[in-house]
Amino acid sequence: MFKAILIEKNTDGYQAQLADLHDEQLPAGDVTVRVSYSTLNYKDGLAISGKSPVVRQFPMIPGIDLAGTVEASNHPHYQVGDRVLLNGWGVGESHWGGLAQKARLRGDWLIPLPKGLSERQAMAIGTAGYTAMLCLLALERHGLTPARGEVLVTGANGGVGSFAIALLARRGYQVIAATGRIGETEYLKRLGAATVIDRNELSNPGRALAKERWAAAIDSVGSHTLANVCAGTHADGVVAACGLAQGMEFPATVAPFILRGVSLLGINSVTRSYKERVEAWERLCTDLDLSLLDQITHEIGLSEAMPVVEQLLNGKVRGRVVVDVNR
Repeated sequence: MFKAILIEKNTDGYQAQLADLHDEQLPAGDVTVRVSYSTLNYKDGLAISGKSPVVRQFPMIPGIDLAGTVEASNHPHYQVGDRVLLNGWGVGESHWGGLAQKARLRGDWLIPLPKGLSERQAMAIGTAGYTAMLCLLALERHGLTPARGEVLVTGANGGVGSFAIALLARRGYQVIAATGRIGETEYLKRLGAATVIDRNELSNPGRALAKERWAAAIDSVGSHTLANVCAGTHADGVVAACGLAQGMEFPATVAPFILRGVSLLGINSVTRSYKERVEAWERLCTDLDLSLLDQITHEIGLSEAMPVVEQLLNGKVRGRVVVDVNR
């Protein structure tokens, strides 16, 4: 038996609860993992609350991240006792995820836990840190260097934003952090932000083209914010878009792209190749100051996850939520 958060939808409606499940109920897969830690991401909050159609089939265990130890394996790359981690691949949406004490998965979705990282540290980084690194890698492949100018990070107090600031600052970039919680300015500056601005400067309908303010940006917000980010980007600048906290729509014009040559890069963190995943995690091990993890994250037990969901969806959670699934 193992404990998990189980989401069901039936004649009684949509319901998420802490449940005791049998190993025999685990879905098909060639690797069984005894999970040590998972996380609570924005997508997990949507899945648990039912506020967005994240879950593709029922019943479902949410949790798009997990780290743990291989308990059984029919996959050629993984043996019993190997430490592994997973981000994405529809886990927590169409395949049972990490907010459980056990998970059965396709081994191709896993990568070995990088040397020097504990399971807890890997989940403190999680999809948020991994996505921030994918954004940074994309910007750098597009030619971005610190000499090009300042870099804007939206959703700065969230998980992706917090890690983006820390990673950019460690690489020598001057970071502008946009946040709805100006009271967290000192926290953002400890992460490495040089300037903090109010998100209201970006979150309302704006002009097709605005004053050029930043050479590049990492945006996890979408909607009007992303439109204004693009409108304020320098000529030949680049924007990495990886989230939709404000909304999925993109109420913009082509002006920044045609008149200034701005590039908009979409970042998909769900289905990346094994090589790309390993590269991103290796860079996280070298580029991220691991001593910052305690500032960026806080830990809860599995039974505490559901009460935190409303705070997460309302933007009241700073940084990352790590879930110890065994307490």
